[in-house]
Amino acid sequence: MTDRPSRPGGLNRRKFLYGTAAATTVAASTKLFAPAVQAQEAPTLRYLGTAVNQSAEIAAKVKEDLGITIEYIPVTTDEVTRRVVTQPNTFDLVDIEYMSLKNVVPTGNLKGMDTSKITQADNITTLFTEGTIDGQPVGDQGTAPKKVIWLPGEEATDFATEPTGFMSLIPTVYNADTLGIRPDLIGRPIESWAELLNPEFKGKASILNIPSIGIMDAALVVEALGEHQYADKGNMTRDEIDLTIETLIEAKRAGQFRALWQDFNESVNLMASGEVVIQSMWSPAVTAVRTQGIECKYQPLKEGYRAWAAGFGLPATIDGRQQDAAYEFINWFLSGWAGAFLNRQGYYSAVLGTAKENMEAYEWAYWMEGAAAEQDIMSPSGQLLAKAGEVRDGGSYQDRLGAISCWNAVMDENVYMVRKWNEFVAS
Repeated sequence: MTDRPSRPGGLNRRKFLYGTAAATTVAASTKLFAPAVQAQEAPTLRYLGTAVNQSAEIAAKVKEDLGITIEYIPVTTDEVTRRVVTQPNTFDLVDIEYMSLKNVVPTGNLKGMDTSKITQADNITTLFTEGTIDGQPVGDQGTAPKKVIWLPGEEATDFATEPTGFMSLIPTVYNADTLGIRPDLIGRPIESWAELLNPEFKGKASILNIPSIGIMDAALVVEALGEHQYADKGNMTRDEIDLTIETLIEAKRAGQFRALWQDFNESVNLMASGEVVIQSMWSPAVTAVRTQGIECKYQPLKEGYRAWAAGFGLPATIDGRQQDAAYEFINWFLSGWAGAFLNRQGYYSAVLGTAKENMEAYEWAYWMEGAAAEQDIMSPSGQLLAKAGEVRDGGSYQDRLGAISCWNAVMDENVYMVRKWNEFVAS
């Protein structure tokens, strides 16, 4: 992700799937269940984020269940970080990517999350807390959540190396990204990131033009080609940045790329039209192509996936009733309904057990176990996502997330990297 901001005239990955107008405050039933808000007027929470979890459905459901009103503040990824650093009093809850924490936590503007107040804290996936799935370690290049999830205390400005009673963020949503392909136009198996620069696809390939993400996709290609092995694709040296960008410039000048896309709709249109047959892609964009009746696949690759993750944080300025309401909302978010809502869209929830309890057995089997769909798979808004008999690209939770190679990150040499990336774009 650095996702995944809304863009003028376009859709972000979540908006495609459920058609939300996230910038509004959603009014719904005023039914109150939560003791914390029954005794007095229910609070409003100002929710800052990139719209990834900002859905009308979630806001309406939490209004119904808790009486809490969610006021969404949708901005770009960079603006989320800027607001946390410069204006922590302008929101009550932030949904921010883990990759941004190295720029945010040292400011002291995020309050350490007290896990004793999180009902499901012990059930948060070990992918975040330990960097493992079923006891097996997962690739941790870049900003793997396990590196930045623990804090020494509520007012910490650095990270803890061991589990504590405080987390930087409580996980919301995460996924693992790969290449999208048109198998009907390619006509043969695709198994490696190296295929993105295969001259066979000259003029029919595309890469994501968001520097911090695109360069990691490029690094996966460079490694797959056997040109270099990075110590950490998420924190390259200047020499490694130079090598990666030179590889991209050479390919671009040879005519490899049909386009460098930034907008969700652009990625969909490039694939649906057949102008591009292989490219960096987001899972919902693949779904968007499929809903047009066009064959498109989110291709598992032998070198693995580039992963991303986001979570809820609290501003250091929050206290009292607003803080209580924020913790109440987060506990509700982890209690299952929202997790199932996320899973049904191809994302992954922080607490798998409660999400499972809120899904039909056939849905869980398709989305999480890699089983063939026993019946048609529908999105929360009723769109057909997969027909009976189809299997999810990438297979099970263990298969897909167990194959993570690296995580989205902000490099130490980020300013230099962006400058070199812009040279690639201009070449």
